[in-house]
Amino acid sequence: MTAGEHTAHPCLRRADFAAFEALAADQRLSQKLLDRSSGADRVAVSLIRTPAGQGSPEGLHTHEFEQVFYVLSGEMNIEIDGAVFRAPAGSLVRFEEGVPHRNWNDDDGPDSLHLAVNVPAPAAGQPLAKPVR
Repeated sequence: MTAGEHTAHPCLRRADFAAFEALAADQRLSQKLLDRSSGADRVAVSLIRTPAGQGSPEGLHTHEFEQVFYVLSGEMNIEIDGAVFRAPAGSLVRFEEGVPHRNWNDDDGPDSLHLAVNVPAPAAGQPLAKPVR
């Protein structure tokens, strides 16, 4: 293989950054990079863009699995079990199974881009999030 030549491999996943660049300023996108449909039984990974003024679509919610965010760019507000803090780029945030949490960006803040890792991967048909009322 020469420099710059790429071959497909079942273990390789690439983000579609063009899809993120094509979004309107107020559009959120969650791009699945790895999950049960792509052969991963134990973990699910998504790349998520959250625009200014937006956040968790479900609002305050829980999961039946552990979740980890790694903030790649921007920063986000996080609430976990009533405690609120900011997570700038380079932050790793852990959400325990069953603990209420949410994330959002300020109305005038930068967009954030983060990896969401769910362990174990949600079962087929299992809702990703359960809203807290």
